[in-house]
Amino acid sequence: MGVRLEKVQYAGWPNCYRLANQTIELIVTGDVGPRIIRFGFIGEENLLKEYAQFVGKTGGDEWRIYGGHRLWHAPEANPRSYVPDNGPIQIEDHTGFVRVIQPVELSTGIQKELDITLSPNTSHVQVTHRLRNTTLWPIKLAVWALSVTAPGGKIIIPLPPAGSHSGNLLPTRRLALWAYTDMADPRWTWGSEYIMLRQDSSIPHSQKVGIYVPQGWVAYVRNNTLLVKRFDVVPGAEYPDFGSNVETYTDADMLEVETLGPLVELAPTATAEHTEHWYLFHDVPTPMNDADVAKYILPKVDETA
Repeated sequence: MGVRLEKVQYAGWPNCYRLANQTIELIVTGDVGPRIIRFGFIGEENLLKEYAQFVGKTGGDEWRIYGGHRLWHAPEANPRSYVPDNGPIQIEDHTGFVRVIQPVELSTGIQKELDITLSPNTSHVQVTHRLRNTTLWPIKLAVWALSVTAPGGKIIIPLPPAGSHSGNLLPTRRLALWAYTDMADPRWTWGSEYIMLRQDSSIPHSQKVGIYVPQGWVAYVRNNTLLVKRFDVVPGAEYPDFGSNVETYTDADMLEVETLGPLVELAPTATAEHTEHWYLFHDVPTPMNDADVAKYILPKVDETA
């Protein structure tokens, strides 16, 4: 039957848009955004977090997290990053993809767009994130894609390839730590080849790290459902947050799976893009260590190459 786009009501918003094939579905909010508020297998759990206190709300000048997948521009700053997305957005049905367009942010002059392409017969989605500079001056920024995932999951981040002491006299790996990062927190697993962070609703304080991942993938598993994100990497480019192209954040409510494009000096009228490829898999156990990642996660990652 291929891909279907239909207007639906969802989570209290009357104007949402459901994009689905025979296997998976996404729901985009039309009353606020741009946001992908639902992503998952049809008839199964939403892999993305929904905030019950915010879903269905519109209007106002206070930024609301809502949940789901959103688009920001890095580096993070307040108020720049927290421009409210509480108003309606434009949905365009193009041949082969759906375009989601936010009105220009009045305080920044940036316009946000998402192009969403769903495979007709597999669990693959391509999401292209686009920032447009509508001002009269250049703006330095990076495209920042953030998926706010439902509680109880775990992110798997590959470390850059290892080497020997004799062959690598200079550092080859970058890890960004925030002021509140606690490496002794039990939610972390620091392996030889992977970093893992699990969400735990019983632990209230926040954790975050950033890292440069040359492999161009990151994974997240929850209740035996695996999400693999693939993204482009530009070798030698300047990335935000001490050179991070992957970041993760967790608190008592959720865990974020974030990827970033390079920092660019975005000229007036120019656009910057960053594309993620999402793949969903059934029946994948949650890994506890590097060996589990090699056994359960890597075979699925290899299928997306």
